[in-house]
Amino acid sequence: MATVQTLAMIDSHCHLAAEEMLSDQDAVIARAVAAGVERMVCIGDTIEESERGLRLAEKNDHIFCTVGVHPHQSKHFDLSTLSRIKSLVSSSKKVKAIGEIGLDYHYDFSPREAQTAAFRAQLALAKELNMPAVIHCREAVEDVWAIVDEIKPPNLVIHCCTEKWSDVERFVKKGYLLSFTGIATYPKSEDIRDTIKHCPLEQMMVETDAPYLAPVPHRGKRNEPAFVVHVAMCVAETKGISLQEVDEATSRNAVEFFSLR
Repeated sequence: MATVQTLAMIDSHCHLAAEEMLSDQDAVIARAVAAGVERMVCIGDTIEESERGLRLAEKNDHIFCTVGVHPHQSKHFDLSTLSRIKSLVSSSKKVKAIGEIGLDYHYDFSPREAQTAAFRAQLALAKELNMPAVIHCREAVEDVWAIVDEIKPPNLVIHCCTEKWSDVERFVKKGYLLSFTGIATYPKSEDIRDTIKHCPLEQMMVETDAPYLAPVPHRGKRNEPAFVVHVAMCVAETKGISLQEVDEATSRNAVEFFSLR
């Protein structure tokens, strides 16, 4: 089995520009590189975070970014927001996807009507720009699927996939990807590990969602991209394959999905 030192992993979803990361951002990035994380995709949840993420990506060759408005913030979304997203995309080749967008019916921090409107508008923009989309889906899989099936974006990933295989198999059959976080390492996450078993390796990515959802053995601490190897180890153990195979496949998938060549 490969050691951490031989890996060249990609953390396909981390919030390096989140408030929780700003005080020691450079140290977080350095620890990730030392742990064998070759590239990182910095995700935008708001316009402000997207702008910070873009500035960070412009300063670091191994960091890329996405721009978008999270469903929690969709109550503030309007046509001017969409215009700002489009402007950020056109401003730099370091912007690789629209996201994090989607629906969250667990917290409902924004009205569901606002979530749906913001999701539909941003997903349509991804299609217009021929860009992939990074999707947040929590307790909303039927409505997410309905909007995806209506708009038919060129490519998307269900990030932080926690759904049962029976709920997300339809996305995989359409050629879309699933991405897994440290939640998969938790003892009670049998459903997630079952989804990992069923998901083809060529349609899978690994991520940290840092600073959230730290994997075992770091559970309860602030998450960092350096910990993505533990997610890959969980995938390897669950699928009965080597860590090297998981690293190579998920890195290849991330390179293709985000056009990181």
